[in-house]
Amino acid sequence: MPAAVTQTNGRIRVEFSLRWYMRLVSLPFVAAGLFFLVVAGQIVRLDLSGYGRWSDDWVGLVMFLVFALVIGLPGLVLLTARYFVELDRILQQVIVTNQFGPVKFASLRKLTEFKFLSITDDTSTDDDGRPTSTFYNVSLCGGKGIKPVRLSGFRKREQATGFAHEIGTALKLPARDYVGTEPDEDA
Repeated sequence: MPAAVTQTNGRIRVEFSLRWYMRLVSLPFVAAGLFFLVVAGQIVRLDLSGYGRWSDDWVGLVMFLVFALVIGLPGLVLLTARYFVELDRILQQVIVTNQFGPVKFASLRKLTEFKFLSITDDTSTDDDGRPTSTFYNVSLCGGKGIKPVRLSGFRKREQATGFAHEIGTALKLPARDYVGTEPDEDA
């Protein structure tokens, strides 16, 4: 997942967005939703101009509006999905935001909850148990019971290490490499 890192006035912002080809999946949903909206609009236009009867068309209108909402809204969410983390060194806050178009869901956490940056590996295997791909995730971690905040993922270990050291230097937190180790049983 590509990430853009910006630093301004004591605030570090790590922003993630889907690759352009991943957004192509949403286009059929958006197109189908728009189709149903156009048909619903034509039904309303015919009813208002006198060529249709509202008593006969209301079921079809409601059905097309529901289809437009049920099919088009997930496509719109996938098309406009963004995730970003803001680390404010001055206010000592971490703001994790999921944004879908104009709708934002943000959670505020204290930077003092977090003690280090971790680098972990996430390996996918095929049916025979052979590794097919490995991603290296960089997360902001605290002690036991503190949910980590994922900052970025990389295909190469060197990139993940460099990113973790850059963010760790800015936040004055150590970066710990847990690649190849087994996760804790209680984590």
